[in-house]
Amino acid sequence: MPAELIDHQGVGDEPVFSIPDADDSRGPEPGIALCLSGGGFRAMLFHVGTLWRLNEAGVLPRLNRISSVSGGSITSGALGLRWKELNFDGNGVARHFVERLVEPVRALARRTIDEGAIIGGMLLPGSIADRVVKAYDKYLFEGKTLRDIPEKPRFVINATNVQSGVLWRFSNPYMADYRVGRILGKTRTLPLAQAVAASSAFPPVLSPMEFSFKESDYEPKSGMDLQFEPYTTDVVLSDGGVYDNLGLETAWKRYKTVLVSDGGGNLEPEPDPKRNWVHHSYRILSLIDNQVRSLRKRQLIDSYESKDADRGRTGAYWGIRTKIAKYGLSDSLPCPLENTTDLANTPTRLKRVDDERQERLINWGYAVCDAAIRRHFDPKIAKPKGFPYPEVRV
Repeated sequence: MPAELIDHQGVGDEPVFSIPDADDSRGPEPGIALCLSGGGFRAMLFHVGTLWRLNEAGVLPRLNRISSVSGGSITSGALGLRWKELNFDGNGVARHFVERLVEPVRALARRTIDEGAIIGGMLLPGSIADRVVKAYDKYLFEGKTLRDIPEKPRFVINATNVQSGVLWRFSNPYMADYRVGRILGKTRTLPLAQAVAASSAFPPVLSPMEFSFKESDYEPKSGMDLQFEPYTTDVVLSDGGVYDNLGLETAWKRYKTVLVSDGGGNLEPEPDPKRNWVHHSYRILSLIDNQVRSLRKRQLIDSYESKDADRGRTGAYWGIRTKIAKYGLSDSLPCPLENTTDLANTPTRLKRVDDERQERLINWGYAVCDAAIRRHFDPKIAKPKGFPYPEVRV
């Protein structure tokens, strides 16, 4: 690492690196950011439940930023695309939430995306990533571009730049890597499906996602130390969760209140792990993700409890592995641990999820979000009447 960068990297007591960035260097400032983690279709559906509860509580239109990685970016991209169609009432509740967001995402979850993309990418012309883009575009994003998601609230879809080793961020006004530079005009034409596919390009099989740009696409002198070829022209991206598995960085640096929805799965012991390179690589990547996620989570919780003006944040964390009883609410929705553990063990895949498990995942995201925000974010929020899908519970 160049010597001039070392001073910017923080001291290891915060859940993100403190890096120089023209957009976020003013933070933390008043405002609310929501982070949506990775975790394939499992996380995508869990976050739908999160958004459902935040909508009922009138929190959605209060958000200043939605930062997402991987499976969370599928949900975030769908929310951003349909934001103007949600029709918020005077209490900040979207009247068309179910038909505009829930139903399209559930329709996608009824299809297996990764298997066909892998087989086609190995046997036919074109890459695996190209096939994931086509599936996202066909079933969810319908040819829309980054300019079709709002600028306010700011939706930030995060991928990992394999070359620079930091985040590549997609949003309405620009794409950016703080080391490589900022691209402005291309967001008018870059498909939203490509941004989401880059964010969810889980290695080793769905990664990488490659982009070609021109030097002239970049804002002059907007990159810190890598604004030259091939970093600028041949951009190689992977899953945003490789660098930031909670989607925290772009939220943390900017806003004082940070809400985190974590749909990361449960890493179980494996007495006889497979030795072939695909399964072994997947297991090792899962181990790394689990350890880094645990560290970020501990540091995040510490920051909520900190009295330090710069390190401290308000907000709430909830996860698919959370024990709901830990929030200490006597009126939280009933969520037996054995049932929620089963949901946390849903594979991290872009693979078809049956309707009952879809509804259970959504219910669980809804219930644990409710407990977290009523306990730590806003105790005045009214208790919900019940699960979105009361017949199945969790």
